[in-house]
Amino acid sequence: MSLHQISVFPSLADSALSDRFSRIDKLFSQLTGDSQLTSVPAYDLQRVDNDRYALTVSVPGWKEQELEIELSGGRLSVAGKKETPAPEASDEAKEDNRGWIYRGIARHDFRLSFAIPEHMKVIGASLADGLLNVGLVQEIPESEKPRRIPIETGGARTLEHQK
Repeated sequence: MSLHQISVFPSLADSALSDRFSRIDKLFSQLTGDSQLTSVPAYDLQRVDNDRYALTVSVPGWKEQELEIELSGGRLSVAGKKETPAPEASDEAKEDNRGWIYRGIARHDFRLSFAIPEHMKVIGASLADGLLNVGLVQEIPESEKPRRIPIETGGARTLEHQK
């Protein structure tokens, strides 16, 4: 599982909050030739306007029923779990594996998890051309939005005593 922070300051999210474990795991995997412990798909996070965001996850070859999006307790999770073939379909699975010389497109189960700000809601999701698009909106109630307080000029007036 990979944990990411969605920030209203994208430059901080890219530098200070990057997923260092995944980088170290990838480095050791390249050195040893072993497969990575975490197989996290690439993703983009875009600010569409002041309160709308778009998360795009690269999931080529994944079917809609193999993907799950969940919003719970300040966390947005995107997970992929490949379907396991039924026991009677084992001959069909063997048939599918024949003929491969090299299989470089790996489809490992994955789970992305994002800590999201309060009042963030998922407004929709779609899967097209190997990309999972998740729309997000941050709906802050009027009572919690910052408001400008006017400053009166001139201050308090003093009364002069007349005789």
